[in-house]
Amino acid sequence: MHGNQRLPGNIAIIGDSAGIIGFKAVGFKTVSVANSMEVPKAVDSLLNDDCFVIYITEHIFQDALHMLEKYKDNKTLAIIPIPGRTGKTGIGMRNLDSYIEHALGANILSTQDE
Repeated sequence: MHGNQRLPGNIAIIGDSAGIIGFKAVGFKTVSVANSMEVPKAVDSLLNDDCFVIYITEHIFQDALHMLEKYKDNKTLAIIPIPGRTGKTGIGMRNLDSYIEHALGANILSTQDE
């Protein structure tokens, strides 16, 4: 097996079926959800499959945000919103600072002196 062929199997995409089909075509694990209520079950299933980088299309992510709170203290899991086929909502960019701080333990992009 070629070294980089293994990486997509550890990365997953959650979203509506039409929005994630392209990711499946290139080998990523994908989970199609009909609505945000299905997201926690999808995340739990992916964690059981050793996926620790999970992208969620922004419109699903935004609606599931309150349900994703239970994963915020999991230091080995990165849940990242990405634009979906309906366009971007901006939630990913608005939360970029907190994602960096969660991943690295400090926000290296912050311009504020603390």
